[in-house]
Amino acid sequence: MTDVRRTSSSNEGGHDVEKSHYYAADEYATGTATTNTPVHVRGIEVDPHTALHRGLRARHITMIAIGGAIGTGLIIGTGKALAQAGPGSIFISYSIVGFLVFIVMAALGEMAAWLPMSAGFTGYATRFCDPSLGFALGWT
Repeated sequence: MTDVRRTSSSNEGGHDVEKSHYYAADEYATGTATTNTPVHVRGIEVDPHTALHRGLRARHITMIAIGGAIGTGLIIGTGKALAQAGPGSIFISYSIVGFLVFIVMAALGEMAAWLPMSAGFTGYATRFCDPSLGFALGWT
């Protein structure tokens, strides 16, 4: 494992530590540092080919917009239910639905930890329940 030299924002040049590249100390000193050299930082290999990149596509923005619209609809719909039934019934119903969502997500997390699949939720439905259920979940 090689040592790593990082630049901080207090040094001249003033670039951000999280956004700067990590170079091996011996390559940095000799001036032969390249961005294709994987380096170990705190036990984690930093490789530019596996690094995350920034970028929102149209489908990401669409999903964010749909989430905002659903949230707004829940708030507006809650007003009518609050006026008719009161705060106790809303609290109980949200608690029940929240508990069901928690159970489903916990089960999905357990399945993902035990058997990682790239197909996601539909892949688990196909494998553990029935292929027709996986097809139905993937249809929408």
